[in-house]
Amino acid sequence: MPLDRIALISDVHGNLTALEAVLHDIDARGIERVINLGDFVGKGPRGSDVVDRCDKECDVNIRGNWDDFLHTIGDADAPEMRWWRDEVRPDQLEWLRTRPLSHELVMSGRRIRLYHASATSPHHRVREDHTRGEFEAMFANTEMTGQGKVPTVVGYGDIHATYVKARPGRTLFNVGSVGNPLDEPVPSYVILEGEFEGDAAAPFGIQFVRVPYDVEAEIAAAADLGMPALDAYAKELRTAVYRGLQ
Repeated sequence: MPLDRIALISDVHGNLTALEAVLHDIDARGIERVINLGDFVGKGPRGSDVVDRCDKECDVNIRGNWDDFLHTIGDADAPEMRWWRDEVRPDQLEWLRTRPLSHELVMSGRRIRLYHASATSPHHRVREDHTRGEFEAMFANTEMTGQGKVPTVVGYGDIHATYVKARPGRTLFNVGSVGNPLDEPVPSYVILEGEFEGDAAAPFGIQFVRVPYDVEAEIAAAADLGMPALDAYAKELRTAVYRGLQ
């Protein structure tokens, strides 16, 4: 009997070209269930289009830090922040603000919890070089996650870099970024493979996938739309070097 597969994407950040390439790859593999771990908007030029596309294509859409604060940007805030706010329709701002903060599922006897950044908040960042205490906290039940069964697998986004770390009985992984990868300049996503909703132990896999796309076309789209911070954005897309380190 073939195993079920679920695609996990995250941090599209308005990069419609990268999103379309990743969704095409997911569809070509025959994967029908897609879960988005948030940050649809900001940094890139076409957040509005990304929101509509993900609303249509993803079975679950989780709220990221950009999605959570974008509606709070006021007219006195920095011009570039207002640009990303105004690029999104008012109904989309409300849709982003009301997305769930976490999602849980069972696969091959493993309880899997998914969220954007941490079990505490979509704004609390946990990097790959975390402490043992930070690792344990990613599996904790909190006000944000609720008081369900403690997960054995946790997946998240936010840091724009892929990794997997296993300790006895627990696995933590990051899916990386579709629209603004900062580990290598190629979009990433994850495929979970196993028996969906299966309580018994069964084969289970976590696969990282890289999908090339037309980076220059996305940069050109940003330029045509007059997006602010274009030079920094272009360098990030081409090099995967965070703008704060450029």
